[in-house]
Amino acid sequence: MLARLLIVEDEMLVAMELQSILEDLGYEVLGIAPDLASARRHFDEEIDLALVDLNLRDGLTGPQIGATLGAKGVTVLFVTANPRLLGQGISGAIGVITKPADEEMVRSAVEYALAVRTGRSVQPPATLRLFGAG
Repeated sequence: MLARLLIVEDEMLVAMELQSILEDLGYEVLGIAPDLASARRHFDEEIDLALVDLNLRDGLTGPQIGATLGAKGVTVLFVTANPRLLGQGISGAIGVITKPADEEMVRSAVEYALAVRTGRSVQPPATLRLFGAG
């Protein structure tokens, strides 16, 4: 089954690069949300994984978006230049990769997160900082 992903990122060049990487890997990108209002439009969709930045167009709303999506059963990966802002993690999120993230970092983190989502036991990539229980 084709995994369905949401990108929550306000820097359009970064978002478009993520979209290109993910689509090249065979994933379906449902959309790019640069702020909370845009992300809300996707909350009722069937999303397997969301890649979420912290600081968005409307401020530090990424943690709220990630927590909301996580509570809805979406696997959440944060992608940010400021991972310290997440402390020990956000409820519902699996972990964080630090920007700038190259194609291999994105690929390995996404593959790991989707494997965990489906119950497979896999080794996490070194570039992914995991949160407690995820």
